[in-house]
Amino acid sequence: MKDKNAIGLDEGKSKELASKLSDLLANYSVFYQNTRGYHWNLKGEKFFELHVKFEELYNDLIIKIDAIAERIRTLGYKAEYRYTEYLKISDIKETDSVKDGFHSVKEILKALQIILSKQRVILELSEKINDEGTNSLMSDYIREQEKLVWMYSSFLNK
Repeated sequence: MKDKNAIGLDEGKSKELASKLSDLLANYSVFYQNTRGYHWNLKGEKFFELHVKFEELYNDLIIKIDAIAERIRTLGYKAEYRYTEYLKISDIKETDSVKDGFHSVKEILKALQIILSKQRVILELSEKINDEGTNSLMSDYIREQEKLVWMYSSFLNK
């Protein structure tokens, strides 16, 4: 089939989608490493509660990172793995300090806002090109992360 990739999707649109997924992968990877830092360096009030929650979060993020990279490969493109490249394109920046649990939760909420925005763009594009695999992945992630936003916001009494 001319102009179709191995899974039958439009080659040009798949390339655009893979590019957006690559950007998402970079953001997830920086978010993951920041969350590890929050977990490792947390001190003070709510230590025991947040230490566990941050570990749950980074364990979930690493699974999502793997799935995003594999989706890029499924679309027929290379999945970037170098942090030097991630740091160039990620809108989520490396955290420079872990002040306390409340500050870390605020940073997590900012990162989730970025991630959710990017996933909604990908969801819209994947729907347009009839890419159910990517669409399903993004839909599931958005649903899960919207709940996390509610929970972390509730922790901050917002």
